[in-house]
Amino acid sequence: MSKPTILLQLDTDDQPSVFDSVVAIDAGVGHLLRHQAITAKNVRERVHGAIFTRGPGDLKNTAIFVGGSDVAAGEAVLDEIRRAFFGPLRVSVMFDPSGANTTAAAAVCAARRHLELAGATALVLAATGPVGQRVVRLLAREAAHVRVGSRSAERAQAVCDAVRTRYGAAQLAAVPTGSPEETASALDGVQVVIAAGAAGVELVSRDVLLQAGGLRVAIDLNAVPPAGIGGVEVTNRGDDREGVFCYGALGVGGVKMKVHKAALQRLFEANDRVLDAEELYAIACELP
Repeated sequence: MSKPTILLQLDTDDQPSVFDSVVAIDAGVGHLLRHQAITAKNVRERVHGAIFTRGPGDLKNTAIFVGGSDVAAGEAVLDEIRRAFFGPLRVSVMFDPSGANTTAAAAVCAARRHLELAGATALVLAATGPVGQRVVRLLAREAAHVRVGSRSAERAQAVCDAVRTRYGAAQLAAVPTGSPEETASALDGVQVVIAAGAAGVELVSRDVLLQAGGLRVAIDLNAVPPAGIGGVEVTNRGDDREGVFCYGALGVGGVKMKVHKAALQRLFEANDRVLDAEELYAIACELP
């Protein structure tokens, strides 16, 4: 008889995410075990509890979700989880702190619906944040020419350097976007712009956006007014606005939710999957 499915939700914050818990339940997880304040130092015993309690043939019915608001802390936890596995004693893992991976996957997949990303020029605004970094990473994987926008040239360059360690041939350029003039310059010749900034902060005005000749896709991941990209509405989902296909946070969010649920379900198909940004992007692109 098949064992019931168990998801071990490991959160680096002081309280486990209610959002991630609800999505797990809606995705059909049989049992949800929630743990908070997880660190690279205390995660190993949780992993061993997951892999030593079932035989190898039943481990596909156990999985781990790593969440929390601190992406760097989550990455350290994920590395330690992988080190705790050995031989057939392992379970599948999904990594999505702050929803950064599923959001980035949904955003880049949206852009991909309207143009070939390989060779296209894309600008990522607020590219040094958790979501922005993963958007840059996925665009680089698709062989786009990526402009990494930030008010801090140093932080933008750090993102470029980090992505190049993963994709050595990535075509990346750190660009300043701290003023309307700098943002307008960064938009020149761009086909795709994706804004991944903080809630309620306009990163580019409608007037500046309209000056960007050749722009095909504008994606704003900010759900709180004012919009991160002027003229893009939160509910836009591929709406044509003066020749530009626009997506707002809710338009992308619907796909993000589908990716999240589909990924959780796939965790229980095998015991050796690690679903990071690239794997979640592949799932996003398979969705109808």
